[in-house]
Amino acid sequence: MNYQRTTQSVIDLVKEVGGFLASNLNSLSKDQIVSKGKMDFVTVIDKEAEKRLVKELSLIIPESGFIAEEGTSVKKGKRWNWIIDPLDGTTNYIHGVSPFCISIALQEMNKLVVGVIYDPIQKECFYACENMPAFLNGNEIRVSERSDLADTLIATGFPYTDFRRIDEYMDSLRKFMKITHGVRRLGSAAIDLAYVACGRYDAFYEYNLKPWDVAAGTVIIRQAGGKVCDFQGGQDFLFGENYVGTNGACHDNFLREIKKFF
Repeated sequence: MNYQRTTQSVIDLVKEVGGFLASNLNSLSKDQIVSKGKMDFVTVIDKEAEKRLVKELSLIIPESGFIAEEGTSVKKGKRWNWIIDPLDGTTNYIHGVSPFCISIALQEMNKLVVGVIYDPIQKECFYACENMPAFLNGNEIRVSERSDLADTLIATGFPYTDFRRIDEYMDSLRKFMKITHGVRRLGSAAIDLAYVACGRYDAFYEYNLKPWDVAAGTVIIRQAGGKVCDFQGGQDFLFGENYVGTNGACHDNFLREIKKFF
């Protein structure tokens, strides 16, 4: 497969569907928002966006399957599977707050080979594929080179449905506030990972994440020169529900701190 051509097809698609998201911002009524659980929402916009993505991605690779947040398709591909979040940052979207994005990754067997993240408000498209650099709107991007945690800016996501590790999380947050330039929380894990890839952030961590939250960002961070792992430094991050992504330079120092709390 020509990964570069496939990536371009996905870029064209996310820009089209991103326009749909942007055009419907601030148009939702209460009956168009459904709670999947405490602080976990889905809207008619999420569902419609996912339907459009599944339809067009099925044309790009007809034999592909899907791991999609809203369950529009449960088809499983033998070799190819798309991992889709049609609207990462739904709570932001409901409140008319940016950022939110579309996140799409392609998995070949057990390997992530394509990743695309699109912010339709900023019109920023982050993308990468196997054997190619990472890009933002056509310009090559690289992770930062900051290795000392005292010089870094950290990103995270606050727990919102799973509070089993809230004490450990708050302790870690307190520590990183003290030993870094600060901690940021935007409300979209996919955007956080894209920002690590382009050097705006130096590291990211969060628990209780799903494959569609991190798959695309993983490809982009890796191709931009960064590193990803789970809280123990292993590779069980896609389905293991905890994730660390860094610029590589601060990776060991950052992971050493994470392990103190989780």
